Amino acid sequence: MTVRSVVLGCGSYLPRQILTNAELATRVDTSDEWIVQRTGIRQRHIAAEGEFTSHLAINAARAALADAGLDAQAIDLIVLATSTPDNTFPATAVAVQHGLGINHGAAFDLQAVCSGFVFALATADNFLRTGAYKRALVIGAETFSRILDWNDRGTCVLFGDGAGAVVLEAQDQPGKSGDRGVLTTHLRSDGRHKSKLYVDGGPSSTQTVGHLRMEGREVFKHAVGMITDVIVDAFNATGLSAEDINWFVPHQANKRIIDASAHKLHIAPQKVVLTVDRHGNTSAASIPLALSVAVRDGRIKRGDLVLLEAMGGGFTWGSAVLRW
Repeated sequence: MTVRSVVLGCGSYLPRQILTNAELATRVDTSDEWIVQRTGIRQRHIAAEGEFTSHLAINAARAALADAGLDAQAIDLIVLATSTPDNTFPATAVAVQHGLGINHGAAFDLQAVCSGFVFALATADNFLRTGAYKRALVIGAETFSRILDWNDRGTCVLFGDGAGAVVLEAQDQPGKSGDRGVLTTHLRSDGRHKSKLYVDGGPSSTQTVGHLRMEGREVFKHAVGMITDVIVDAFNATGLSAEDINWFVPHQANKRIIDASAHKLHIAPQKVVLTVDRHGNTSAASIPLALSVAVRDGRIKRGDLVLLEAMGGGFTWGSAVLRW
């Protein structure tokens, strides 16, 4: 027998305010046509004044717990992926823990930018498989609207706010490719690429929050190759192939990157879950948001093989394969 981290539930939360491309075009020199053609994004959600990353995360966590049919007290580990914490410290995860009424176990933040959810999933999976914890909330939550330069049309049109979460439980499985749960994860990073995607502030360097800065062409140039490399690693580790995958749930950054990656990997377009048009790039929240959409509309069902991938600032990138 092998211990696997099995998904019991999935949930999400989006702020009520929607910002369309047409509305953005009244603020900066852009257009709906320009944004859609280059990114596939049509709208994004923006957190309200006084609505923090922790609030989004708590709502997503509650939805995931409800989907799992569990009380919050059943959770003994919270791993929250975010680049936009409520405070420098303490971790936003402890605010989520408190908001859910949990006062046992451990809660901490993880920072890998847009790859955050995959990194958090891998981290929780390792804790569960060792027996250190029994059930985990893995959350991706962001309020990227708070770190955007709203005069920079190259970045402000790309990002949005939101949160998604999954509940994982350590379960004994036969130890074969037909097991439910996380089958493999692969994580990478390369700090040489920091200047291509970063925030120009921080407590130690500038004592400010700063704004997001990106060399879009450079990010695009590296993305497809890095993404496909870790997916090939996942296939090699499991003996699976693109044909075996039921659903490909990529980080929702740019439709052109997603399409190019799927094409290079020979993943059929009908297997790709796309939400970037509705959510924009929600960084660490994008994959669990997309998972939640596909679960709610009936596409992802128990027993389906799901492939996740993401790439973010740093650069960081990673993949995961799990059976729902």
